[in-house]
Amino acid sequence: MENRGTPSNFIKNVITEDLSSGKVKEVVTRFPPEPNGYLHIGHAKAIWINFTLADEFGGKTHLRFDDTNPLKEDTEYVNSIQEDVKWLGYEWDELRFASDYFGEMYERAELLIQKGKAYVDDLTADQIREHRGTLTEPGVNSPYRERTIEENLDLFRRMRAGEFKDGEKVLRAKIDMSSPNINLRDPVIYRISHSHHHNTGDAWCIYPMYAFAHPIEDAIEHVTHSLCSLEFEDQRPFYDWVVAECEMPASPHQYEFGRLNLAQTVTSKRKLKLLVDEGHVDGWDDPRMPTISGLRRRGYTPEAIRSFVHETGISKSQGLVDLQMLEHFIREDLKLTVPRTMSVLRPLKVVITNYPEGQTEWFEIENNVENEAMGTRQIPFSREIYIERDDFMENPPNKYFRLFPGNEVRLKNAYFIKCTDFIKDENGEVVELHCTYDPETKSGSGFTGRKVKGTLHWVDAGQAVPAEFRLYEPLISAEEADQEAEVEGMEPAADKPEPSFLDQLNPKSIEILHGFVEPGLKDSVPQDKFQFFRHGYFNVDSRYSTPGHPVFNLIVSLKSSFQPAKQG
Repeated sequence: MENRGTPSNFIKNVITEDLSSGKVKEVVTRFPPEPNGYLHIGHAKAIWINFTLADEFGGKTHLRFDDTNPLKEDTEYVNSIQEDVKWLGYEWDELRFASDYFGEMYERAELLIQKGKAYVDDLTADQIREHRGTLTEPGVNSPYRERTIEENLDLFRRMRAGEFKDGEKVLRAKIDMSSPNINLRDPVIYRISHSHHHNTGDAWCIYPMYAFAHPIEDAIEHVTHSLCSLEFEDQRPFYDWVVAECEMPASPHQYEFGRLNLAQTVTSKRKLKLLVDEGHVDGWDDPRMPTISGLRRRGYTPEAIRSFVHETGISKSQGLVDLQMLEHFIREDLKLTVPRTMSVLRPLKVVITNYPEGQTEWFEIENNVENEAMGTRQIPFSREIYIERDDFMENPPNKYFRLFPGNEVRLKNAYFIKCTDFIKDENGEVVELHCTYDPETKSGSGFTGRKVKGTLHWVDAGQAVPAEFRLYEPLISAEEADQEAEVEGMEPAADKPEPSFLDQLNPKSIEILHGFVEPGLKDSVPQDKFQFFRHGYFNVDSRYSTPGHPVFNLIVSLKSSFQPAKQG
């Protein structure tokens, strides 16, 4: 895999200084997903940043699962995340799990209690939220805040032993309920959950909160640069507090970068899971989903995604990236590497009345006119063909250069044909055209007798392969999707209203058509990619295609107005 490195950025400057000053001897980063959903396009940027920066400086990157909430985690997600990281072209140096450190985290929590820095609280989650205060008003101390060290240790150990029910008690850090940073107002660091864990089984009935566990994990693994998106910025003081008060032997530092927000795209795992659970899509890998698996099934390549996130760069600013930027890079990746073939998505039969019955010709056609190395192929032509339904109009407007009664067009790589008649069904819809062809106009024969303005793609009716085509529009119809900055590990408020993004779902996000492709595509298999003339780039679907009956997903249309910025 080619690694172009990261463009000039503030994190690279920090790492350069840390190495030159001797502050760190080896760069260690980590990609730390929670295994509670599939990775999405926003994660692709975080993966690229962590792996590429470490690689640039000869360091290493861990893949670490922050699996501290067994109620939402599953080995399905663990496996899918590993598959996605590898597919994107990255290899981790070590595979870690937060749950591997549960024993040490528990010991560090007891240390906090012994130092008078943590206490067991009996308030409910709602009561804790009410006591927390607001951005302008300080919080209120819990009535259990002044329990003795001995009482707290006893209660915490009984929590560990399973004496209490879920939600009956929590362990909170003892910091400052009047702090202007709400994250320092005695955050919960342990909760009771009698739940089976995918990695530790039933060994634990109390689990650390993400914000407490995460800095401990980084310190245990000697991570030098803890890289995360900007929504964690307010969490950094608590991150530093945990590392210091838990007396960790290593002191990692957190740096925040602007997250990747893509227009008309939902990148909240909670919302994506809602789409899956409620059946609005047909799984995490639905080609309309912004998940890595969805993009892969749709036909995106890892090279295109890496180029895309490289173009977005690394900065401290938040911004909304146009979907056209992502589409540009998949076009660039495919235009010289995939064959350009003909397909008819909305077929209309054409009978060439003066063409000999029973005769078939074979025409040679280039596989990619911009890449001669891809060679040529043979396509059949006979008396009956299919063209696109919208390539004929009975009463066309001015400057319509396709087929209409009396008009002549070229069939791509074949002959000129002229429409002489058409047949309608009982509903008045045109179902068949009758045309004549001029044998002198054979493509490649050097014919110059006259010119036509329209060229149509087509497939031979006798040998064309029936195919299904799935056309996609953005899943969100609004100009800008609800870009919710969700902090990993932080539970949404219980009284938060049902997400409004469901009201923005595009009812036309998928259109399924049945048409035909060239006979050479009959044996195409999942992940085979093609450019279909005038339609766009398509990928053979991995779920619905069967041998001899391909299903094609639209990857991207042929044209865009987007132009990437010039690299200095």
